[in-house]
Amino acid sequence: MATVLITGGSRGIGAAAVELFAARGDRVFFLYEKDHEAARAVAEKTGATALCCDVADGGAVKEAFSRIGDVDILICNAGICHYGLMSMVDEETWDRIFAVNVKGIYHCVNAAMPGFLKKQAGCVITVSSMWGQVGSSCEAAYSATKGAVIALTQALAKELGPSGIRVNSVAPGVILTDMCAGVDPETLEGLREETPVGRNGRPEDVAQAMAYLADADFVTGQVISVNGGYVI
Repeated sequence: MATVLITGGSRGIGAAAVELFAARGDRVFFLYEKDHEAARAVAEKTGATALCCDVADGGAVKEAFSRIGDVDILICNAGICHYGLMSMVDEETWDRIFAVNVKGIYHCVNAAMPGFLKKQAGCVITVSSMWGQVGSSCEAAYSATKGAVIALTQALAKELGPSGIRVNSVAPGVILTDMCAGVDPETLEGLREETPVGRNGRPEDVAQAMAYLADADFVTGQVISVNGGYVI
């Protein structure tokens, strides 16, 4: 039984991951920022332990890890997005997106590191995006952070591999979560039609890829595209 920590676990992809890893019999903790009701529902459904924590706050992350202890699998899923022309993105919003999407991984990996090094083993799974691979118009900040996540993943895989720590990433495509709530149905239908497998993604699709990476002992530094073939 592994100890698993999933950030951003109260909804969407994170909640699907909490459910899957809990169903596997793992000891699961998840972090969430502010939706107490959603977090409570996920915890009650799965038996996982919810901790309120903003991953952009290094002190809060250290406090959360002090309550959890050593982890075997760290899934850095917490992320936020913003849609609009880059010229319309104010500096505060830009910094916040980077603080959560990139610096949040920095905080969590460093907090998990003592336990990983003690055991000379560990697994980190980050969540990028297909827009981190190819970029998206009107999502410059989000695309930039997710590109940074890919580079960080690959760098850490090289840095930590000799210590028995694997680092991989999943890059979701169009996944029907709260992030798509503001996308009109016509646009979603157009995206579905452009996807070779003929549908948009479900949170469970990404969680399954995470489970594969958690078990794949000879896989590190890789980006698994979970996009139905939208970006190849």
